[in-house]
Amino acid sequence: MLRLDGICKRFFNVVALAGVSLSLERGEVHAVCGENGAGKSTLMKIISGQFAPDEGTLYYKGQARHFASTQEAQAAGIAMIHQELNLVPHLSVAENIYLAREPRRGWFIDRERLRADAARCLQRLGVDISPQAIVRTLSVAQRQMVEIAKALSLDAELLIMDEPTSSLTESETRQLFKVIHELRHGGVGILYISHRLDEMHGIVDRVTVLRDGRYIATHDFADTTIDAIVERMVGRPLDDKFPPATRMPGDEVLLSVSRLTRQGAFRDVGFELRRGEILGFAGLMGAGRTEVARAIFGADPVDAGQVMLQGQAVSIRSPIDAIAHGIAYLSEDRKAHGLALDMTIAQNVTLARTGAVANRLGFIRFAEEAAVARRYVDTLAIRTPSVHQKVRNLSGGNQQKVVLGKWLFRDSRVLFFDEPTRGIDVGAKYAIYQLLDELAAEGIGVVLISSELPEILGMTDRVAVFHEGRITDIVDTRHTTQEALMHLASGRTHPVSTVS
Repeated sequence: MLRLDGICKRFFNVVALAGVSLSLERGEVHAVCGENGAGKSTLMKIISGQFAPDEGTLYYKGQARHFASTQEAQAAGIAMIHQELNLVPHLSVAENIYLAREPRRGWFIDRERLRADAARCLQRLGVDISPQAIVRTLSVAQRQMVEIAKALSLDAELLIMDEPTSSLTESETRQLFKVIHELRHGGVGILYISHRLDEMHGIVDRVTVLRDGRYIATHDFADTTIDAIVERMVGRPLDDKFPPATRMPGDEVLLSVSRLTRQGAFRDVGFELRRGEILGFAGLMGAGRTEVARAIFGADPVDAGQVMLQGQAVSIRSPIDAIAHGIAYLSEDRKAHGLALDMTIAQNVTLARTGAVANRLGFIRFAEEAAVARRYVDTLAIRTPSVHQKVRNLSGGNQQKVVLGKWLFRDSRVLFFDEPTRGIDVGAKYAIYQLLDELAAEGIGVVLISSELPEILGMTDRVAVFHEGRITDIVDTRHTTQEALMHLASGRTHPVSTVS
């Protein structure tokens, strides 16, 4: 169905792809793996008509093709589910799914048919989202499902999935995999990108590894191992997923929350975060984890409750108040709430603490700003030709690292990290885990919000489990299991099996 021969792509003096070749058969799921900045998304954008290759040839259905636009690629039967959501927030779900392809009755849009067609796409994914819902009111996970439904509505013969499960819960991921099996049996060829390598078992036929924009190897998935794929991705063996803990949580309570309530989101939430501790927030989608973090950070108002920092009651009415009190929040939606996309890496890293790189008159000392940014580019292994690169031009994973660098530079006492490794490759994840452990070892309190239970179990000291806006229990991570956490996340509070 598809063959790429010697594809090259440069952006100014940066080589994004250097002679990459691969093929895709009809009815095959072919995974493309690599670290952030390896060239995966660039390659997919060439196939889908967003970029033109500088060198090399793309063959589609046996013919050399050059797609001048995404519309031309879609007309040929190629669709792409983007890692970074491309939705219009003020339009409805149905209008987004069929944007520029709305069914018409004469000169007018057939609204009834539009909603019915959208409902069928959503039903196929097994999600309870109204076609009439406005996209900006949806959670990140729900918007991800709308993006998937949008691609499925095209009835494509070649479907590109770029991190389709990065925001999805386990049940939503299972439903998506059912759809993938249906598509492959229907002869659709799928190119699949994901940093969650373990989820590829049972759906992927072959895997191609890229590193630094170059082709490394292609294998039948059944004939290789996750460890072997990771080693080819990073160029070295990676023995452990999580670093050994160096932190020693103390008894001092940094943050205390009691009876925190916001109508329609969460109620009577209470927990303590100790100095040097990593506290996990676990739960199903919509359980209230993110909503609680946003409320404590002052991004959303609360109706009742108290927040105390080191024994002193504090009033937080806005993020400015939270930052002044030493509380930081890394949002799960980095593009909307974490970055100024048209500003540089240096400007973004220093954004929450510009006074540290300004003179007495308030003017930025640009050399010092750049030096700070270079420190975090090196520490976090951000792939960029310069700290003066606009953040918009970075890969999703590197954008996430810039947000992390911003809050590290702020020197906060309490850090809320909401899905900090979403869209991050396995090598970079390990580096971020090390940083979280080092921060806690320095006496900072860290709250890790994650949908990945292995990440929760591998990185936290205790876990607060949410269900329908309440904390059902707070458990010691060493004495629990994934099954026990899922049990609590489902709202069942009677005794569950744990490990000693």
